[in-house]
Amino acid sequence: MPFVRVLIFSAILRLPQLRAADDPFGAQIYAKHCAQCHDQGADARVPPRAALEKMTSASVLRALETGVMRDMGAKLTLGERIAVAPFVGKAEAAKVDQLANRCAASSSRTVASKDSIGSMGWTGWSAGLDNWRFQNAAGAGLSAVNVPKLKLKWAFGVPDATSMRSQPAVFGGRVFLAGPAEVYSLDAKTGCVYWSTNAAASIRSGLTIAPLGSRTLVVFGDATGQVRALDAVTGEPAWQLRTDDHPATISTSTPVFHNGRIYFGVSSFEEVRAVTLNYVCCTFRGSVQAVDAATGKVIWKTYTISEAAKPGKTTQRGAKTMGPSGAGVWTTPTLDPTHNALYVTTGDNYSEPVTNTSDAVIAMALDTGKILWSKQITEGDAYNSTCPLAEKANCPDADGPDYDFGSSPILMRLNGNRRVLVLAQKSAMLHGVDPDQQGKILWQAKVGQGGTLGGIQWGPATDGNRIYVALSDIGFTARTATGRNPDPQRGGGMFAFLPSNGERIWMTAPAACGPRMPCSPAQSQAVSAIPGAVFSGSNDGHFRAYSTVDGKVIWDYDTVRDYATVNRVPGKGGALDAGGPVIAGGMVFVGSGYGQWGGIPGNVLLAFAAE
Repeated sequence: MPFVRVLIFSAILRLPQLRAADDPFGAQIYAKHCAQCHDQGADARVPPRAALEKMTSASVLRALETGVMRDMGAKLTLGERIAVAPFVGKAEAAKVDQLANRCAASSSRTVASKDSIGSMGWTGWSAGLDNWRFQNAAGAGLSAVNVPKLKLKWAFGVPDATSMRSQPAVFGGRVFLAGPAEVYSLDAKTGCVYWSTNAAASIRSGLTIAPLGSRTLVVFGDATGQVRALDAVTGEPAWQLRTDDHPATISTSTPVFHNGRIYFGVSSFEEVRAVTLNYVCCTFRGSVQAVDAATGKVIWKTYTISEAAKPGKTTQRGAKTMGPSGAGVWTTPTLDPTHNALYVTTGDNYSEPVTNTSDAVIAMALDTGKILWSKQITEGDAYNSTCPLAEKANCPDADGPDYDFGSSPILMRLNGNRRVLVLAQKSAMLHGVDPDQQGKILWQAKVGQGGTLGGIQWGPATDGNRIYVALSDIGFTARTATGRNPDPQRGGGMFAFLPSNGERIWMTAPAACGPRMPCSPAQSQAVSAIPGAVFSGSNDGHFRAYSTVDGKVIWDYDTVRDYATVNRVPGKGGALDAGGPVIAGGMVFVGSGYGQWGGIPGNVLLAFAAE
């Protein structure tokens, strides 16, 4: 961390927590530059004022300097950013040395490839290239019979965090974990800390491990559109790559490693920028890239929209436009080395004209990036963050429905040689398509209602026999000046489907929230499975395991509590969302806390094992 940035953060930590009556300058900055979006209720991608108030002052400053609000932050002076951060964010608790629980120096010189934590680990978004989010018996080291015996072994507190967005990775006896802008290497059995590295920008993706023989790397994407690699033994930077020149680029796609290469998708927050007065929307287009894992050198880059944006027609509301745009790739590519292919799902268009590669699944050649085929699932979906606003200033005439994909394709083999790609969509539809017939739709199954934050968010899991789907369908109460609270009566539920025809086998209704407020039963977090059991986290803070036979809940742990953490950082559990559970070597790891969408903030990584 540069010295001047340390001083800035230190200054913020010393500032008293101010509000409008005490800090008119901070209030003035907020009213002039922030209230237009955060107080007027832009779409779900724009957090309301209430959500900002759950963030720490340092987190707000980070968002303005190196996060998704960096364009707005660039319009402010340093003094204005320092003033508005503590005005909006909450006061920080005193921080404990994040390396207080250091591992023994003699144990930190190598990262073992095989040891008691399991030789397979969980080294990316999924434990395999096909994105099943499934760990077999050997890798899991945990049977369904022992799942009810799971007990908390240790908790690690992440300083300055209110959301545990990034999914950890397990490899060689270590757990690699991302905080708001830091990466940690922890001992999987005890939670002691090998190293901590500041990544300089807000981390958006999960972590991926790239074993290269003589060296192992930790790879991830951030809010500035950079993909970065660290040495897994020391935490030292290995390389970084700017994935696109567009100023709104972000890297949410968890990279995937295979045969010396790293593959990832590229997305952006430009649809949020469309709420800016007189903004001409939009020019970003998504892409998929392959880079050399050792150096970060780009091997190929393929855009999801073939043509660059150009001036388009004026909308019915009189707004100037650029297009085509959008079709970002938020998800981890699914690799199919046998057929020299990878598959990705895409987002909606931000402006018109609508392309046939938005809300779609696209197949690309693994070696060259050439598009082999694409299949659009939802036609005509052009949407940006002005569409939910009353004036809809920059909203495309199509006006949604915003049914893009936040879940990776799942590649499965059925009886004989028949194969199926399973696609889970925000429309709450589950689709089975044939990768050998250019995405021909084989079956479809309706899971819920769907919507911007509804439907299937971060993705299902499969054990090869059934597909296990968690439903979000989060709802909200009436809008107020500070946002909306989640509706405790809407959302959630677990489902099992047959991959051959989409037939529903069982459904487990969500548990009631009870007296806890704010609360939602929505299950947005990615699902993970082992033989006989499937794990799903809920917005209500409960971490549950279900029997794959009948959907019965066989284990339930309420993560909303205070924790005595192994690194002595004050720890709190909260809502569970985004990156899902990681299972390896008899242990289950999950991050608890998600301060967006009215969720309960938190800052802990929890490690469970059967007793």
